[in-house]
Amino acid sequence: MTPAGRVITFEGIDGAGKSSHIEALAEALRARGREVLLTREPGGTPLAERLRELFLHHEMDPLTEALLVFAGRRDHLRVVIRPALARGAVVLCDRFTDATFAYQGGGRGFDRAVLAQLETWVQGARGEEGGALLQPDLTLWFDLPAATAAARRAAARAADRLEREDQAFFDRVRAGYAQRAAADPARFAHIDADQPREAVWAQVQQAVLARQEG
Repeated sequence: MTPAGRVITFEGIDGAGKSSHIEALAEALRARGREVLLTREPGGTPLAERLRELFLHHEMDPLTEALLVFAGRRDHLRVVIRPALARGAVVLCDRFTDATFAYQGGGRGFDRAVLAQLETWVQGARGEEGGALLQPDLTLWFDLPAATAAARRAAARAADRLEREDQAFFDRVRAGYAQRAAADPARFAHIDADQPREAVWAQVQQAVLARQEG
């Protein structure tokens, strides 16, 4: 019998340390015999990756940002995520819609009602999967102070357009994530990312096992 497909998303402000742990979780799940699709947003398809480049390197207003990421998300769901779920794969996605609510809704102060409408249109996928809103089965929120994340980013890489925002912006993003988590606590697992890597990885493993993933 084919196992049910699952979506696990990795969320957090830039510098929270998601990337190394998403790779480790992919390896752990594959070792348990699961097909794993590792993907990201913005991006995940050739079209969405082109939109990602525009998003990260060209100035635009918050509505344009939101429209670009949701356009890429629509293609990502249609071309990659839904087919993977139909095969019974575990989809590990570095960011998804919670990031849009955190960055555009929290960081930019953009109207969350508009974001919720876009979420319904894009993830409801009228005519597919009975029109049900596709949400992650589990969201791992890598949470740490904005100042700590900024220091990590500065040591790791050159900043893109969003990463050049000030600490107050990232404080608002962090608050945006907290708001999403409070609204859907059964889906979110809070990961204290302000710890050594091994301690963070232990939290990731516990969060996945607690949801009986695999």
